[in-house]
Amino acid sequence: MTGNYKISIVIPTMNEGETIGKVIDDLQYLNPKEIIVVDTNSTDKTKEIAEKKGGKVLDEPQRGYGRAYKTGIGEACGDVIVCMDGDGTYPAKAIGPLIDLLFINKVDFISCDRMTLRTTHTYTTLHLIGNKILNKTLSLLYGFRLYDSQSGMWIFRKEIYGKMKNLSDGMSYSQDIKIEALRNGKLIEIPIVYGVRITKPKLNTWEDGFHNLFELFVKYVNK
Repeated sequence: MTGNYKISIVIPTMNEGETIGKVIDDLQYLNPKEIIVVDTNSTDKTKEIAEKKGGKVLDEPQRGYGRAYKTGIGEACGDVIVCMDGDGTYPAKAIGPLIDLLFINKVDFISCDRMTLRTTHTYTTLHLIGNKILNKTLSLLYGFRLYDSQSGMWIFRKEIYGKMKNLSDGMSYSQDIKIEALRNGKLIEIPIVYGVRITKPKLNTWEDGFHNLFELFVKYVNK
């Protein structure tokens, strides 16, 4: 079914030279597709490797998780947008079946749930507790229940993105895009197997966790 739609895969990167090549290799089975790598000032070979593997590399000098996605999605030409990290933790081989589910189930947005199939090797107890607090807060404020509000892998129809408002430039973009998908269309969560990260994480557990919690209240007030 995936051959009936053009797919745009958007991957934000910063120093993912060890993993970005394999991530792009694992995406080659998807057709027709474009792979957009949005690089935020990598100092390693991330951009060169991505280009060599066939990725379209965009430079985004302004730091920010959400800023990188806004830049990449803004350039995407696909009917279906896939967003994922460049560190190899999300399963590229699951994308084809997930796109099929998007159309079979007639939904607008699929968010990948890392919690259901988690292990202690792939997701720490501290991250699990933090995620549960954010999930519960989101549920209380917005009336939506999510198992993994902080997941960074999503598949969605491009047209729903144009309806979204007030998306953050920072890490809270991940929860913002799900809230907007729930407000403007139909979202489902699908469990995936989250891999072990081999490169240094960009996430600051405490700082980003408290910031995302604060941003849930800010977004609620500004709705």
